[in-house]
Amino acid sequence: MNPHRESDTDPRLPSLDLARVRADFPILAEPVHGKRLAYLDNAATTQKPEAVLKALDNYYRHGNANVHRAVHELSQRATTAYEAARDRIARHFNAARDEIVFTRGTTEAINLVARSFLEPRLKAGDEILLTMMEHHSNIVPWQLATERTGARIVVAPISDAGELLIDEWRQRLNVRTRLVAFAHVSNALGTLNPVTELAREARVRGIPVLADGAQAVAHLAVDVKALGVDFYACSAHKVYGPTGFGVLYAKREHLEAMPPWQGGGDMIRTVAFEGSTWNDVPYKFEAGTPPIAGAVGFAAALDYLDGLGLDRIHRHEEGVLAYATEALSRIPGLRLIGTARNKSGILSFVMDSAHPQDIGSILDMEGVAVRSGHHCAMPLMQRYGVSATARASLAVYNGTDDIDQLVSALHKVRALFA
Repeated sequence: MNPHRESDTDPRLPSLDLARVRADFPILAEPVHGKRLAYLDNAATTQKPEAVLKALDNYYRHGNANVHRAVHELSQRATTAYEAARDRIARHFNAARDEIVFTRGTTEAINLVARSFLEPRLKAGDEILLTMMEHHSNIVPWQLATERTGARIVVAPISDAGELLIDEWRQRLNVRTRLVAFAHVSNALGTLNPVTELAREARVRGIPVLADGAQAVAHLAVDVKALGVDFYACSAHKVYGPTGFGVLYAKREHLEAMPPWQGGGDMIRTVAFEGSTWNDVPYKFEAGTPPIAGAVGFAAALDYLDGLGLDRIHRHEEGVLAYATEALSRIPGLRLIGTARNKSGILSFVMDSAHPQDIGSILDMEGVAVRSGHHCAMPLMQRYGVSATARASLAVYNGTDDIDQLVSALHKVRALFA
């Protein structure tokens, strides 16, 4: 056990054996600039537990082959693991397996919906309703669709606290709205949006709903049926899984009606020079050799989460967030950006004395990893009148000692720039 880490459950937080959890993540024992690592850049990517690393290693050592069609033993092993992963992922989201499309991540999933589902339905004058807090991945794909069709984007405002103004959002729903898209959790503010309420409002008007779940899945139980969304997108690497893999949940009726958006192997049933026919869903949208190891690794990550218990994880992270919010609020000259009443473990902030890039560099020398920049949310930064923020974001392995280390480093920032 690393002697510089908490040796037992933090008595200030709900029951989670933090030392045992941290022991599951080998990289957390890595010193940074000779200092204990306080990894607080989880909204960008999470670290990977041994269970995921072992699943990836086991696949490559004992089952590495291309899936489907081949009759040799290794291909059969790979296919079994790959399809079992789809079943596992579908269960996690309370979806049918043929409603789960494998993608490279949230970005590709949203682009798929924009290009294959929405664009064929758009015409000049149609509208897509977004919110001010969206990640670029939930803005730019819709912009590309509007440029090709003459439709337009409508943006719902947020409060100074970073909460969606629901009445303002509702007023923007009309007969021209063809889709609403919003973050389940804001990557720059941590705001937790009321997905079920928003989806209900759209559904009674016959408007499809896409939720960007990139920042939600590691922290909350996600039941797509209960949420009432048409589409839900997420990335494995933000949920303790591997990079380069993600999931799009889509109602089967939509997938059946959507044309393929990429062509190649495995997404076809027959091919002739005169024309081709398509495979069943979801394979119709999975052209080429799929991310087999990514699927296996993500399934292992979900098993790991379930083993800890998402409710316990959520309570633990809530405790750390409350501790961090109070601690940062006491630092003179520091201003939190995003103080919604319902939020996940993200703390964006600016300081009177230092630019966010300088903050990030100094914190790094103190072993504290945070993100500095616009967080792929430039319109949101403009809303708050800043060019960038520093962002500390939490995961299950973070504790109050990480926050204490962050606060100590921030006081050094103040001293250097006083």
